[in-house]
Amino acid sequence: MRNTTKITAAVLAAGALTLGLTGCSSDEKDDTFTVAASSVPHGQILGFVKDELAAKEGLKLEVKEFTDYVTPNTATQNGDVDANYFQHKPYLDDFNKKNKTTIVPVVTVHLEPLGLYSKKADDLAGLKNGATIALPNDTTNEARALKLLEENGLIKLKPGTGNEATPKDIAENPRKLEFKEIEAAQTPRVLDDVDAAVINGNYAVEAKLSPKDDSLALESADNNPYGNFLAVKAGNENDEQVKKLAKLLASPEVKKYIEDTYDGSVIPAV
Repeated sequence: MRNTTKITAAVLAAGALTLGLTGCSSDEKDDTFTVAASSVPHGQILGFVKDELAAKEGLKLEVKEFTDYVTPNTATQNGDVDANYFQHKPYLDDFNKKNKTTIVPVVTVHLEPLGLYSKKADDLAGLKNGATIALPNDTTNEARALKLLEENGLIKLKPGTGNEATPKDIAENPRKLEFKEIEAAQTPRVLDDVDAAVINGNYAVEAKLSPKDDSLALESADNNPYGNFLAVKAGNENDEQVKKLAKLLASPEVKKYIEDTYDGSVIPAV
């Protein structure tokens, strides 16, 4: 269904992106609206919009898939793409602060529950003392992962620990768990090498894991601040094409597509 192009940070660094993309800042911009996205589910959702809904709004949509959590924001900030769709607010706030970027959210589309997965244990009780757990190493997702472990009684964080928690903020670790901090995209790939891994929902689905059925522990969707949204560089929020895409992403058709496609592994926010 989708007609998308996979792109990596290495390709961008080599300069190829500038040959193939046209952003909001280009004087020669055509009417194509380009969105940087993670492959699953973001690229798939955008693919549905492109194939089924965009033409009705007069939107010529192009999707560029990325494999990391950095390049989509830098490409948006630089004007190499028009928007991105891959992240949640705590991550964006941290990214903007550290990189002096000015990316802003436009419309929240879905939630991907963070989960704990294992090939060596069937439930939390099956995790042995001294087990090694892989964690995503970016600031907000690592804190989110640790909070998931705390909510399920595996550890206890120091009082007042916020969205920048690391294993150093663990106050109690009764099972003497050990932690391996790695890039979020790599967490599914190390399941054979660790006792368990906390995996972001999009990477879990991409690895054919069902958050609903395969996780040992899963985030609740209630009052969850980690919804994923369409984002643009500040100042572009009122661009007509941005408004068109935001309207489509918040539509009943997209909500139904998410519900029908992901069976609770991805939860619509609208």
